Amino acid sequence: MKNYGTFERYFVLEFYDDYRDGLIDGRALTRRVAFITGSMAAAAAAMAAVGCTRDEVPSADEPMPQAKAAAPTSRPTGQSTGESGRAGTARATVASVPEGLSEFSVSEDDPAITAADILVTSGGQEISGYLVRPAQGSPVPGILVCHENRGLVEHIRDVTRRFAKAGYAALALDLLSREGGTAAFDRDAVPGALTAAGSERHVADFTAAFEYLRNSENVDAGRIGMTGYCFGGGITWRTATAVADLKAAVPFYGPAPDLEDVPKINAAVLGAYAELDNRINAGFEALTEALVAAGTVHEMKVYPGVNHAFHNDTGPRYDEEQARNAWNDTLAWFERYL
Repeated sequence: MKNYGTFERYFVLEFYDDYRDGLIDGRALTRRVAFITGSMAAAAAAMAAVGCTRDEVPSADEPMPQAKAAAPTSRPTGQSTGESGRAGTARATVASVPEGLSEFSVSEDDPAITAADILVTSGGQEISGYLVRPAQGSPVPGILVCHENRGLVEHIRDVTRRFAKAGYAALALDLLSREGGTAAFDRDAVPGALTAAGSERHVADFTAAFEYLRNSENVDAGRIGMTGYCFGGGITWRTATAVADLKAAVPFYGPAPDLEDVPKINAAVLGAYAELDNRINAGFEALTEALVAAGTVHEMKVYPGVNHAFHNDTGPRYDEEQARNAWNDTLAWFERYL
């Protein structure tokens, strides 16, 4: 897989892990890899390279899978934007916590928060975001939130609300806005669309989101951090190398940045890792050494007995105890460095 970029390799290996662990079937594996690589011949080669057996590798002559329309999803109403993508005063409203979320979830009708779908201008184009703030109070720190490889789904919107409930102005982007948004995609096609867009575009979008928060009312311009999960953890690392004024970052088990870029990180970084996530942890030592050599304020924390994506309370690897520990550690880190 030497001809593929960091995130293409990351996704193919992740989906192969999911397949081996029985979390997805062979059809889903093939579809996701094909959407990432762009052809069945390339998908077959990539799957063989990561260890799939001959019986598991699709024929290179098979037709490319067709993306199905995404299943309808309940979306909040009340989107309001003003000039330059500034959020208006309308609130998005949802009657209750969506089915399937955990006891830690925060509903949009919680009186402690105000939520709205907004637009952020990036590269001359408007991209959609989800901004949630405390309903009351003086200027607060800001948190950028980057979604996983599933796109901006309800789980990430819920996590964004949790930050607002904890006292932050939190902004999550839909990194597939230019392609019609996450909701327009077949689930299996989302990772391929994210890799096709390129990490540079995603970092540029979060750079624009950083400026959006910095210029927002009731946000303390000098106290902005970022977090992200899986794919979003990798984008968080890369944004930290690109945004000099980012004060704190908490990337969860995502691919490491290029090590030569580590000295560009000014943010205080808490890296959250899972003990059983051998694929990601293979780069743990080299990244730690680079952070030490650069003099970056950091802590690399490994949560015991859990695997990749343990923080996602809608996923099969969710671990309530360690997710709670990681959430408390995240809040403590942001409280300390924001």
